Amino acid sequence: MQSNTSTPPKILLLEDDETLSEILQEFLEEKGYEVIAVYDGHEAVDRAYSDAFDLFLFDIKVPFQNGFDVLSQLRLEGEESPAVFISSLGSIEDLSRAYDAGCDDFLRKPFELQELEIRIKALLKRRFYHKSDEKIRLCEGIYFHLQRNRLYRNDEEILLSRKEGKILKTLLAHPGEIVSNEQLFAAAWDYDDETREDSLRTHIKNLRKILGKETITNIRAQGYFLAQS
Repeated sequence: MQSNTSTPPKILLLEDDETLSEILQEFLEEKGYEVIAVYDGHEAVDRAYSDAFDLFLFDIKVPFQNGFDVLSQLRLEGEESPAVFISSLGSIEDLSRAYDAGCDDFLRKPFELQELEIRIKALLKRRFYHKSDEKIRLCEGIYFHLQRNRLYRNDEEILLSRKEGKILKTLLAHPGEIVSNEQLFAAAWDYDDETREDSLRTHIKNLRKILGKETITNIRAQGYFLAQS
């Protein structure tokens, strides 16, 4: 995510048709986006791992690794940026597979460029981390970087486990709300992980050591509440 108004939202474009890729890149850049264009699935995965993107715009039928598998892999690794599939495919089976892979929208080719822009704007607007500040202050000198999923004390990273980062991000996504254990398990545990409350308590305990005991409150039989200063 790019919260600074001087920095444009960054899009990873996966499209193997070079002509269409150039058209899309030129159009989106004229609209104020930064666009990184790649042409096969392997390259898309590599760039997604090396850079932070606000949105993924993926064709499906691309070389080496199709768009379904690319997005599925990124989602399994914890990547949560919005994703739009653009494809000539359009059967119910294709749509089902697209959303199972973790997409947020599906646009069938051919499409109007203005429609694509409308859909991108809507996705970027409603994602909770696209707000005025990508860094959320938790307490004196400590902040959480939403896009990077990382915690910092001043400018030094505080190491968190993958689950702890996702737990904290989920609590931050529900300001002023009690977040249930089930919500935290769904957000931070993989589908084949064993969900145990003692494991969740251990991760919460580790976060409290960093943020302070009073920062995360256990509401008995309901879940956890994050207090922000």
